[in-house]
Amino acid sequence: MSVQDRILAIDRFRGGLVMLMVAGNYAAEVRAVPAFLKHAPDVGLTIADLVAPCFVFAIGLTYGPSFARRAADGLSGAYRHMATRYLALIGIGAILSAGGTAVADRPSDWGVLQALGVAGLICLIFVRMATLTRAVIGLLILIGYQYVLDAWLVGTVLESAHGGFFGAIAWGGLLVLSTAIADIWRSGTRNYLVCCGVLIVLAASSPLLVLVSKNRVSLSYLIITAAIGAIAFLAVDLLGRRVPDRAGFVAWWGENPLVLYLVHLVILGLVALPGPAWWYVDAPLWLAGLHVVAILVAMSVLAWLLHHRGLRVRI
Repeated sequence: MSVQDRILAIDRFRGGLVMLMVAGNYAAEVRAVPAFLKHAPDVGLTIADLVAPCFVFAIGLTYGPSFARRAADGLSGAYRHMATRYLALIGIGAILSAGGTAVADRPSDWGVLQALGVAGLICLIFVRMATLTRAVIGLLILIGYQYVLDAWLVGTVLESAHGGFFGAIAWGGLLVLSTAIADIWRSGTRNYLVCCGVLIVLAASSPLLVLVSKNRVSLSYLIITAAIGAIAFLAVDLLGRRVPDRAGFVAWWGENPLVLYLVHLVILGLVALPGPAWWYVDAPLWLAGLHVVAILVAMSVLAWLLHHRGLRVRI
């Protein structure tokens, strides 16, 4: 498989996740939407709970090569660039959290971008280590976090979105593990299938020991979603080999995930804030469906325009 194919596989995978995220974030406040399409309140696992960890997995697919490309021009410059990137995500996330508190009256000290930023900084510490070493370190971070969570931090973690600062340590463990899984993917399909098999065994056994909970960012939750992410990416990769070798509709979304994430927040605000309850919170399913379709169409046009002009906005 060529490098270009692999880039397309990642763009397609990432694009599908962004689309699911947009639809899921809209549905979160609509009462008529079934509970299994919304985040579990604490213990449990729903479709919506899969998107964030699978997106962390997608970051892991490109983290190592991104660092290596920059390290070719100087190691210190690579570290500086990656650190700046993830500090910027924390800063952007802080601004969004403050804006949500001020405009939408939803007090929050933490958000998904802060979690990704901290995870990226944690991963930077281990990025140059061997594949197996990173896999072990990622698992040890998750195990250590789970022990501290159960002993002292459950209340603190549950008070913040995405587990807050302490939960971001677990997201960092997942990202470190994901970079190791990405290396195995690049080594060949056979090795990757074995890796997926190991993840399935871990995913099946972990709930016997630890509660599955996105809000707690629990060990079992991250192992299960890592397995799901790895298998889903394998499906995207294999199916992608049977279609033309060019970017398509879903890949357009994956080329500029940060831009689309920020734009979707604006669009959701325009839909949710000004109208009466029947327009959003109490909207019937047919109206909610129309909203989702309209949002996805508008953002698809934006994704196509960015692709057509060759624009990829990166930090």
